[in-house]
Amino acid sequence: MAVKVALRQKKISGNRQSLYLDFYPAIPHPETGEHTRREFLGLYLFDKAKNPIDKQHNKETLQLAEQIRQKRENHLNKPEVYTGYEKEQLKIKEQGEKNFVAYFKTLVSKRKASNHDNWVSAYNYLDNFTNGSLKFADLNEKFCNEFKEYLLNTKSNKSSKATLAQNSAVSYFNKLKAALKQAYKDGYLQSDLNAKIEPIKQAETRRNFLTIEELNTLVKTECNNPLLKSVALFSALTGLRFSDIKNLVWGAVQHSVENGYSIQFTQQKTKGVEVLPISEQAYSLLGKRKKPTDIVFEGLIYSAYENKHLYQWIGAAGITKNITFHCFRHTFATLQLSKGTDIYTVSKMLGHRELKTTQIYAKIIDQTKREAADKIKLDM
Repeated sequence: MAVKVALRQKKISGNRQSLYLDFYPAIPHPETGEHTRREFLGLYLFDKAKNPIDKQHNKETLQLAEQIRQKRENHLNKPEVYTGYEKEQLKIKEQGEKNFVAYFKTLVSKRKASNHDNWVSAYNYLDNFTNGSLKFADLNEKFCNEFKEYLLNTKSNKSSKATLAQNSAVSYFNKLKAALKQAYKDGYLQSDLNAKIEPIKQAETRRNFLTIEELNTLVKTECNNPLLKSVALFSALTGLRFSDIKNLVWGAVQHSVENGYSIQFTQQKTKGVEVLPISEQAYSLLGKRKKPTDIVFEGLIYSAYENKHLYQWIGAAGITKNITFHCFRHTFATLQLSKGTDIYTVSKMLGHRELKTTQIYAKIIDQTKREAADKIKLDM
């Protein structure tokens, strides 16, 4: 059944008539999907126009409203009367009215593993900044730069006292750029906005690590939590993250005469399946072997209270560096490189997906060499 579109007037304040379209039968609203009979045009006429200016206004406004009415009726009943250009313009307008934030959320749902969590965090900041609504038509360089400034200055969602870390801002803004690139491919944007936007620069991060001398000092120093001590040393000998050690089961610990000890596990962060050779010394820290489904380091807990034992142990060893548990993984990487292990092998042992992530440790080694060179000074 053809839809009839009539131009109607409704009296409003200020001696004016508001113009709207009347549909019969009712049509689905383009945003809500609910059926409606009316579409207000945001145009009005003056009642009883007397002066020439008001009369001219009424004449031009009626002409414009009639053009809109005709196009609307054509669109609903006779799409074939549109030229190719007109159809394309209508499509662009319709795409421009859609919500970019909702589109971003659909991209989040397609991501997996740790990348998914990172996209979720980026979405949360975008949602907060836009209040959940941003038309594609309103996406421009100005908005992107304002969002960039927001990320660089906003409070972290994890702590109301701390500002969002710059490298987190880098990651979240890169997610926006990736979404813009995809939106251009999908036809929501008419130009590649991503190519016009400069990314946030990565901040140089200092990764603390222990020297082999400091590590040996820790071996000889008592810890109030012996389990935590064993786990920390195990991380320094294997490069495993706390989350992977915590979930390690005996079934993943394997041994063969040819290859020695190894661990087969799925990385908690990247979800990649890894086979990691470990030394006999690392194996000796595991304790007595149990059932394949039993947790190796049973009772291991990550908490502020347990971290106190870690800091006390570090302090008792006379080490003044700011050492967290993750620094034992850094220690493994830097010691391997300093002992001559090639960077590709270290990257594989750490389970890095990209070599550039491991190259950070190579920079640390270079800096350490530089500091060592500067220690020898003659009285010239």
